[in-house]
Amino acid sequence: MKNSIFFITIITFFLIGCNSNTVKTENQEKPKIQITAYSDNFELYAEADPFVTGKASNLLSHFSHLPSFKALETGIMTVSLNVNGKVISQTLDKPTRKGIYSFDLTPQTEGSGNIVFEIKTEKGVLVLQTSEITVYSTEQEANEAAKKAVKSKTNTTVFTKEQTWKLDFASELPKVEPFGQVIKTTARIQSAQGDEIIVSAKANGTVIFAANNILEGKNVSMGNVLFTISDNGLTNNNISVQYAEAKNNYEKAKSDYERVKELAKDKIMSEKELLNARNIFDNARVVYENLNKNFSTSGQKVSCPISGFIKQIFVKNGSFVEAGQPVFTISQNKTLIISAELQQKYTTILGSIISANIRTLWDNKTYTLGELNGKLLSFGKATNNDNYLIPVNLQIDNKGSFIPGGFVEVYLKTMTNSQALTIPCEALLEEQGIFFVYVQITPELFEKREVKTGATDGLRTEILSGIAQNERIISKGAIMVKLAQATGTLDAHSGHVH
Repeated sequence: MKNSIFFITIITFFLIGCNSNTVKTENQEKPKIQITAYSDNFELYAEADPFVTGKASNLLSHFSHLPSFKALETGIMTVSLNVNGKVISQTLDKPTRKGIYSFDLTPQTEGSGNIVFEIKTEKGVLVLQTSEITVYSTEQEANEAAKKAVKSKTNTTVFTKEQTWKLDFASELPKVEPFGQVIKTTARIQSAQGDEIIVSAKANGTVIFAANNILEGKNVSMGNVLFTISDNGLTNNNISVQYAEAKNNYEKAKSDYERVKELAKDKIMSEKELLNARNIFDNARVVYENLNKNFSTSGQKVSCPISGFIKQIFVKNGSFVEAGQPVFTISQNKTLIISAELQQKYTTILGSIISANIRTLWDNKTYTLGELNGKLLSFGKATNNDNYLIPVNLQIDNKGSFIPGGFVEVYLKTMTNSQALTIPCEALLEEQGIFFVYVQITPELFEKREVKTGATDGLRTEILSGIAQNERIISKGAIMVKLAQATGTLDAHSGHVH
């Protein structure tokens, strides 16, 4: 009985082993060749069967718009394979799937050639040409060449085009560009001169706001009445008394001037007396018109001198104020000053500052000085006893969500003749103080690569070592590839149509 059980067990293991080998043989993937090409408008990534004369090869092509890297959803696509002057082609009226065109080509002759894609869209016919393609005479020769061309997957992560189309994803080549010294500092946002104005009381009296909703942050238009200065109950500097006095003086001076003018015509009054009467009349008129301009029975009205919003209110409704005392600050919040203070060690390079990048702390967005229509206004050339730092002032248009009184990070960029290899800051990932990027092996295969970084200007970072100028990297969405590598659960062919 024991021998029977042992025999059955051996047979079972044998059958399982046979089944496993069978499955492995059946599921073994045939070698594919990868084709990658870029134009100003499209990215192409294709997987194809090795090309053999007289045999149909499937060409599974993924097309992404540039620079958005989103799937091409519509368009008539024609592919042409040209080998030694013999051309075969196929046209598809629409994608096989979103962003994917599946072609079947049967080469008629062996040799080297190229594949050309013609994409007919609303913008016209666009052409994308691939690098050299080889057509082999036998299937064995083609498969051997395809196996040799297989990319190493050491320390790599598979991330399919179907996945990247769902994300904010992009890849790009590093740039070699001038990259000088960068001074990083914190700066305060202030309103520019002329962009902000203080509205003061024109006379002594009690402030009465024009409405109950006069609050900080309220939008106001030029000419709107903000408040009234009432002098009810005041014995000194009473505006009503001043207005009545000015009106009486004006009317008397006017009457006297008109009388003297008539008498002067008959030579009864001298020219000197006429000029004196006119001078008294003009002075009285100026005083009267100035008071009459904003005077009412309720008091003197004060209007808004510019359009903007109420930035600050200095007094409470019903408070007593004196002439010249600030009541409101009105700001337009259009032009701002970014004021930074630097250590004295930067004195020698302040004159070489040519631009700046500005990063907001509340939403972590970075703007170039050009995007904000900004310019360098001035930098300090001396210090004082109260502050040993050197001021640097930039002027910008408030195209973002900048708030006067807040703080931002500023990267001051200096002029240089040296060149540096740079990548977007967003492409960098950090682990325990070590920086790395994802280098594109194919548009669906990425290698994690450690890099040494240099200076940064808030948008781009200098790379000292780790990647070459011709190696394309992930510039947006690198964190999602990192998560995919951490889970290790993404199927290398999920979503593909083979």
